[in-house]
Amino acid sequence: MKKFAAIAAAFGLLAMTLTGCASTGASTSAQATPENPMVLTLAHGLSESHTVHIAMMEFAERVEEGTNGRIQVKIFPNGQLGSETENMEQLMAGVIAMTKVSAPGLATYNEAYHTFGLPYLFDDTEDFYNKMDSQEMRDFFLSTGDDGFVTITYYTSGARSFYTKDKPIRTPADLKGLKIRVQDMSSQTDMMEALGGVPVTMSYGDVYTSLQTGIIDGAESNETALTTGKHGEVCKVFSFDEHAMIPDVLVMSAQIWDNISPEDQQVILEAAYASTDSHKVAWDAAIDEAIEEAKNDMGVTFVEDVDKEAFREATSAMVDEYCARYPGVQQLVDLINSAE
Repeated sequence: MKKFAAIAAAFGLLAMTLTGCASTGASTSAQATPENPMVLTLAHGLSESHTVHIAMMEFAERVEEGTNGRIQVKIFPNGQLGSETENMEQLMAGVIAMTKVSAPGLATYNEAYHTFGLPYLFDDTEDFYNKMDSQEMRDFFLSTGDDGFVTITYYTSGARSFYTKDKPIRTPADLKGLKIRVQDMSSQTDMMEALGGVPVTMSYGDVYTSLQTGIIDGAESNETALTTGKHGEVCKVFSFDEHAMIPDVLVMSAQIWDNISPEDQQVILEAAYASTDSHKVAWDAAIDEAIEEAKNDMGVTFVEDVDKEAFREATSAMVDEYCARYPGVQQLVDLINSAE
């Protein structure tokens, strides 16, 4: 019932603003004109100040410019149409055209997306960008039409590391017995158990209070959590183990995608890739600012002498298990390892 309520709510809001369709005006890009454009709805839960929202605004502008106004993207930020999960359900039901989700969330629809939640898939940020920007990855992103969606591009959300109130995490042994908040996905809870910690899943909004009250001993995220989430007021040690790089992805309904001409599809892809490149620059600046603020204003210590190889070894069996359990994961891991 909750799923249907979310879809109904989205229909209601869209009915007031866009006549209630995932795309309005022309039903195909071939029929679209500047006077009667194809309008694509894009819903997401981020604020309008978030770097990913700003990147998607650039994407929308480039699409409109590249198609001479024949295709327009109308963005609904701030969770106006529901949660990330609800937005994806709405996309699959044909209520909205596009949304932004954390990549592992798509595993519900295609098991290969479990891969993006696994630890130590990439050597470092440069390797992450090289593999994610490869033609092999772009081909994979567009190969899931039979599952009801295609991925247009990705946006980095940085490397995730552990941070605690006062204990440096240099090896997996340092996590033994610690209650660490992780995202509510099986790959993250399994990773935490493999490392000897106690995984605790909770909403991001509950993390600050849980750190204050001792319900959890720490969490894992990128550096911006210290500042935007104010976690640096409680947690004073951030250890650069960089165990995961979980991208956000920009997803479109396969049905809508098929109603767009190959020429216009290429315009959309080029606009998406350009917005990804712009976001990399904005993300690097946001990380630099977060580190400086956390150091200077919050007194956070950043630990760099972390034994990443020990973390990789401790989680390797878990990664192998996922590859054995999900053939799609094995295929995508092989693609990542071979991509250039």
